[in-house]
Amino acid sequence: MAERPARKTPQVHTGEVTWTERLTPGMHRVALGGEGLAAFSAGEYTDHYVKLLFPAPGVDYPEPFDLARIRAEFPREQWPATRTYSVREWDPRARELIIDFVVHGDRGLAGPWAAAARRGDVIRFAGPGGAYAPDPAADWHLLAGDESALPAIAAAMERMPAGAEVRAFVEIAGPQEEQKIHSPDGVGITWLHRGDRPVGKALLDVVRGLDSPAPDVQVFAHGEAGMVKELRRHLRLDRAVPRERLSISGYWRLGHNEDGWQASKPEWNAAVEAEQEAPAA
Repeated sequence: MAERPARKTPQVHTGEVTWTERLTPGMHRVALGGEGLAAFSAGEYTDHYVKLLFPAPGVDYPEPFDLARIRAEFPREQWPATRTYSVREWDPRARELIIDFVVHGDRGLAGPWAAAARRGDVIRFAGPGGAYAPDPAADWHLLAGDESALPAIAAAMERMPAGAEVRAFVEIAGPQEEQKIHSPDGVGITWLHRGDRPVGKALLDVVRGLDSPAPDVQVFAHGEAGMVKELRRHLRLDRAVPRERLSISGYWRLGHNEDGWQASKPEWNAAVEAEQEAPAA
């Protein structure tokens, strides 16, 4: 049996905070720059993401920072914690990376870091990854998600081809979380205010009741895993959207931190796909 190739260690970049901005009560923007981004590149996809690396408390890592060495020489509990975030914008000429963070007070790891970030703070990250961008050949585009998917949905809206038919829905806590985001043709996002309803219910109700303006739809739907599961079932089984036309995945899961969710996500995704796969025509 051939040996499985060794897992490739992702390239690590170092970003320096250049400015921050509070966009809404629950969304904070951080701009990163500096020479540590010299090898970073993004732009092919609108759902590019990076994995931020947060040092384990009380642990000092050798310099130069080497993630492969850390994983080989340090016990797992001393590895940096990773948190995955979408690239909101990347300006290669200014060498500036913009990341938007959902902040829930002191809860979590990345949100409090972003809220407290100041000019000159340094953070390391790996990436980027990504796989989706609007296809000009699609008859129409459906974008759907919660706050966690908003940066990627906003990036997709801004890169929609001229004349594209777009339906974009983002579920947020309330009107205070709305942002001004438009596509080149002026098509905006429809904001769904969650209020005291369960996460995902408002979004699911709207998508299930949506009329399809044309046969060929390209879908980007991301957010809380339970909601995404129901969206995928509806799109694959009720609407028969081909799998290759779907970019759909859980960014997070209620009751789990990212470490727990990412560890269980591949198995969970495989189970959902097997359960919901549409029968062959």
